[in-house]
Amino acid sequence: MNKMKELSGPRVILHVDMNSFYASVEMAFEPELRGKPLAIAGNVEERKGIVVTCSYEARAKGVKTTMPLWQAKRHCPELIVRKPNFDRYRKASKAMFSLLREFTHLVEPVSIDEGYMDLTEFLKEGNPLQIAKTIQDRLMEELLLPASIGVAPNKFLAKMASNMKKPLGITVLRKRELDKTLWTLPVSEMHGVGEKTAEKLKTIGIQTIKDLAGADAIGLKQLLGINGERLKKRANGIDDREVNPDSIYDFKSIGNSTTLSKDTTEARLLYETLNRLSHSVSSRMKRKDVLGTKIFTTIRYSDRSTYTRSKKLNNPIVETEDILTHAKALFDKHWTGEPIRLLGVTCQDLVPKEDAYKQLDLFSFQEDAKKEPLYKTIEDINRKYGGSMVKRGMKVDKSEDDKTSGTSFNKDFLRE
Repeated sequence: MNKMKELSGPRVILHVDMNSFYASVEMAFEPELRGKPLAIAGNVEERKGIVVTCSYEARAKGVKTTMPLWQAKRHCPELIVRKPNFDRYRKASKAMFSLLREFTHLVEPVSIDEGYMDLTEFLKEGNPLQIAKTIQDRLMEELLLPASIGVAPNKFLAKMASNMKKPLGITVLRKRELDKTLWTLPVSEMHGVGEKTAEKLKTIGIQTIKDLAGADAIGLKQLLGINGERLKKRANGIDDREVNPDSIYDFKSIGNSTTLSKDTTEARLLYETLNRLSHSVSSRMKRKDVLGTKIFTTIRYSDRSTYTRSKKLNNPIVETEDILTHAKALFDKHWTGEPIRLLGVTCQDLVPKEDAYKQLDLFSFQEDAKKEPLYKTIEDINRKYGGSMVKRGMKVDKSEDDKTSGTSFNKDFLRE
């Protein structure tokens, strides 16, 4: 009972991270798969198929995410392979978050298989460590889904803690123990530090999280901009972000528009304008460390009639080429051929870069995997796909239409 008093800070935050989520859901649906090496992979029938995620039994045999199936089977000849099942994972996720909300209304989904909980209000009513164990046990007993849980005074430390013991771990991170528990880790293992950022930090002699915690703030800002200051604070265990249940309803946007020097139907000039606008939007999004999940293209004709058309994206984007591809597709589809006076490009439904997750199409997984440094860690790209429902433990409304055609795992799947 005294353990919680040892936690530094006024808040008690949990980060619940489901273990090998897709594989675990398949095992919950098909119990005979439990304890066996299992891989979820796209293009199962083809030699070029890629492992999306795999069970811990498969990992113990050397199977890894993004590994070609032929290579995975060379490491583990007995590997069982299943196609991704979008509806099944979505229903399992909803059941998981429903269970978490039985403990507190302060639950913030981050992605399909992880979220934060604020248990500060339970300090007098019970031991949050015991609550964490109860949550972990119920997820396993009722949904057959294993989870690791981090307990800490803020979201960053809770996130780091949940990753320290997998599967089925419960780890506490206290500020006063950071020199023993956090600072010894390579800076590349810090949440929010991607491969490119880690390489930049190494150029100024920062190898460990301790190095980052003690680094010169001005030098970090010169190297990484405002993100440098934020990372230094996080390395010192400072994170004031609240657990916000309404974050899944946030609607934010970044966009640019321009009035052309003269009304025109010249396609080359219009495409060049779209490219400039896409580059501007991309640059602003990068400065704010966000990615967009919805895109708008605005067209104003010479008679001043204005039309805005949008598209919900399967994958969060931030790069100029990706924004331009979707903006141009909307433009080509809806331009009437009449002279245009103004063009605009906007990205909406923005998500923080550090919380963004990349979900991959079955047929583009390999190409996207090559771009992984742009989208954070491999875990951030293990999101997606389609099928039926979990047979045991999932709290599912059977009247719900199972023929969901979408493939997006953006936060809208959590909205009720």
